[in-house]
Formats: sequence, structure tokens, C-alpha cells
Amino acid sequence: MNVRVGPWSLRLAPRALLVGLCLILAGFAVTVAALSTGEFTVPVPDIVQALFGDGPPVAELIVGKLRAPRVVTGLLVGAAFGLSGAIFQSLTRNPLGSPDFIGFTAGASTGGILVVVAGGSAMMIAGGALAGCVVTAALVYALAFRGGVPGYRLVLVGIGANALLLAVNQYLLTRANINDAATAGAWLTGSLSGRGWDHAIPVAAALAVLVPVCVFLSRPLRMLEMGDDAARAMGVRVEPVRAVAIAAGVLLSGVATAAAGPVVFVALAAPQLARRLTRSPGVTLAASALTGAVLLTGADLAAQRLLAPTQLPVGVLTAAIGGTYLALLLRKDRH
Repeated sequence: MNVRVGPWSLRLAPRALLVGLCLILAGFAVTVAALSTGEFTVPVPDIVQALFGDGPPVAELIVGKLRAPRVVTGLLVGAAFGLSGAIFQSLTRNPLGSPDFIGFTAGASTGGILVVVAGGSAMMIAGGALAGCVVTAALVYALAFRGGVPGYRLVLVGIGANALLLAVNQYLLTRANINDAATAGAWLTGSLSGRGWDHAIPVAAALAVLVPVCVFLSRPLRMLEMGDDAARAMGVRVEPVRAVAIAAGVLLSGVATAAAGPVVFVALAAPQLARRLTRSPGVTLAASALTGAVLLTGADLAAQRLLAPTQLPVGVLTAAIGGTYLALLLRKDRH
């Protein structure tokens, strides 16, 4: 459905709009459940008052200081992972083209482990993870570049880099002392436990900058999915668009990993789930971001509440969900 406003023409997909609305409602429901339930139940009216700074002191402490930062961080990190995965799956035209498989998450892990071994603070670990992701992406891009970066080369080089970096990470863990190894191991699992506003704000700032870039790239990326030659014929500057898209995807993945650790499979599963929900022929960026936000926050809520009193890191649950999804995906596409 095309809508014309003055000189502008906007194409609207009713099913995609409906799916987006349903995902927003699901995210709202998960947020309310995460804020209200737990060892201390907070009624919804008290939540609203606490968010505006006019609630009971206990509700303001629990909601404003403990639960809200964790939930907001989960929503933002999930959206960043989902958007990053959508970009790379669109570029590579491959459902396995996500930061988890092409080395960027492993590179962020390497950067974080190096800082842990060096005795750095939590913020320094986050900075090391972002730096590791960016450096790895630069190396993968340089190795895959042969007059351009075809999607299959990016995937192949990335898988090799991922395997190498996983070996480096294991080596670093074996050489660290037991306390540093335990700290690094806990961070590598991926968790939203203890996350505060100082974790959420950098992710929100990164999304504020990178989401407009992704909106600008959405149409060229759709054309790139038809192949480089077809995209060039329609006027797309293939390599500049691909370079900007890779940079945006890497920064999104790096910032998300810096905030919550290398939470696996969200970047892989969210774009594919969004594609199936919207029945889109290609990867949809907005639906992927919303799906990632709901998936990560819902998994964190399940890890906290369904398994109480034991609380698992969210990375354990997303790995279980993602592993199951990957097996189903491979079974469906075994031909």
C-alpha cells in the first residue's frame, strides 16, 4: 500500500505494521511483568507513580533503582542485537550471517577478557569489548576485501576468525588466575544482573545515532539482497553502502556486548523470527529490532521468575532457545 504525502511517497505493509504493533504490545507486557513481579510485588499504579518520582519509597527503590534499569537495558540491548543481526543477514543473504558466527561477538569477548585479566573495572571491560569488536571487524573486512566484500567471503572469513578468537579466549582463561577466570567466565555468559542506568544510557545514545543510519540504509540493503549487479543497475553505490552498513552493525553489536556481555543467538534468531512473522521476502530492520528487544527481555524475565529461586544469566536461556531454533532452521532447510 502506497501513501503519498506531497512530493513524498511512502510504502506501507499492513501485515508488517500489525506485527510491529503486536511486538510493541508484547514488549510493554513483558516490561510491566518484569517491573511488578519478583520477591516483592509492586502494583501497577505504584509502578507508574514510582517512575514519575511520586510513589511509595519502597516502590521507588525497587522499580527506579533495581528493576527499571535492568529492563530498559534489556530492551535496548535486544534491539541493538536484533538490528545488528538483521544488517549482517541482509548483507550476506545468509541466515547464519550474524555477529555470533562471523567473529564480531568473539572479538568483543577477547577484548573484555583481556581487560579482566589486566584487572580493569567494569566500565573498562565494556570499553575493551567495544574495542575488540571494532578491531575484529576491521581485520575481517580487510581479509575479505577483494575489490569488494561479497557476502559469502564475509561469512567464510568471519567463521574462520570466530574459530581462532574462540581458541584465543580459551587460552586466556587458562592462563588467568582463578578469580579473573571466574569473573571473565561470568561475563562471557551474558547477563543483565546488576545493570544500571550507566549501562543503559550508552546503548540508548548509540541507538539514537545509528537507527537513523539504518533507516537511511534500509532501501539500499533491500536492493543489495538482489545481488550486487542488480543493485548497481538501480544506482546503488554498492561498496560504500556495504561499508557503512558493516560499520553500523559492528557498532551496534559492540555496544550491546559492552553493556550486557556476549549474549548469544539473539542477533541470529530475531531477524529470522521477524521475517517469518511479517512474511517479508527480505530481512526487516524495524521488526528485527523489536523482536530482539522482546526476545531478550522475555528470556531474562523467564530466567528470573520461572526458575526461581535460582536465577540463571540470560545468556544461558538465549543459548538454549537459539540452539533449538538453529536446529529447527537447519532441519527445515536441509535441502
